[in-house]
Amino acid sequence: MKIKLFLIVSTLFASLNVAIAQTVDDYTVPRTEWDQPDLQGVWSFVSSTPLQRPQRFGTREFLTPEEVEADFISQRERLEAANAREAELVVNPDAPASGSVGGYNSFWFEGAGVGKNVRTSLIVYPPNGRLPASVEGAAIHRANLGDDVPGERPVLAMFGGIGKDGPEDRGLSERCLVGFNAGPPFNGDRLTYNANVQIFQNKDHAVLMTEMVHDARIVPLDGSGHLDEDLQFWSGDSRGYWEDDTLVVVTKNFSGMTASFSRFGTAKDKTLTERFTRVDPYTIDYEWTLEDPSTFTDKITAIVPMAKVDGQLYEYACHEGNHGMGNILRGERMAEQRASEDES
Repeated sequence: MKIKLFLIVSTLFASLNVAIAQTVDDYTVPRTEWDQPDLQGVWSFVSSTPLQRPQRFGTREFLTPEEVEADFISQRERLEAANAREAELVVNPDAPASGSVGGYNSFWFEGAGVGKNVRTSLIVYPPNGRLPASVEGAAIHRANLGDDVPGERPVLAMFGGIGKDGPEDRGLSERCLVGFNAGPPFNGDRLTYNANVQIFQNKDHAVLMTEMVHDARIVPLDGSGHLDEDLQFWSGDSRGYWEDDTLVVVTKNFSGMTASFSRFGTAKDKTLTERFTRVDPYTIDYEWTLEDPSTFTDKITAIVPMAKVDGQLYEYACHEGNHGMGNILRGERMAEQRASEDES
């Protein structure tokens, strides 16, 4: 669902104060035929709010109306500048490009979050709004978009890689194993795309299907316990329950072949608790808490508002239409052949 979402919402500025209320007092949550809160539909978790709080804000959680307006203007100016650079390359292909070629041009990115989140960061704990220190000895995965970095298999980074001898040298999202924003947890930090999740419900299960790599996480609500810890999964083993009108999902048994969060650690000892609360017809308050004593010295809690999408998810064909991986490996073989010919 690659939708251009650079929104100017006048009501946002009219309704701002230092701490916007996240619930509507007179809102009655719709209920399913099983008398459970109805969370079904397609929801966007894209956000223009940074994951980590810029240090200049200290422990201040919310932006002022003036800061929100200045941030919006800054976003618009960055988008206009990116569009101008890309337009120049269309009419003048020899024009110098700045930085990496990247993955897509700006048309495909959602340039602003939907909703009224005026926080200084998505992270609300630790109190400084930043990731806690990593545990001594925890791995740091440095591969990213750009040049390959030294390393060994298995590659736990999402992007980039350590070489091009085979697909195993590439990042998880390049291999179509894990969507870079599919989580869990869901993280719509800054510019992104395909940041949508569809929620299905019946009496005993909820299904969280992300658009990116069309991963469907099936969450039993019947009180059954987690699977044996020796059984590990890319998206973990989820179990859920209702706490008043909030769906609480606890996930364990993550694969040690994935990072714990961002580029840090491994997920083998991670426990993730997610809370989904519908607060008005168009918004779910999504809160997650990550605890991983093998990677971080403290827990992490973030709040990511989800906005209702008037649309549907379409097939995300990754392996099915993935020319990139073949071309990456083919290009490296050609480079090696040319180098060999030059030496001879």
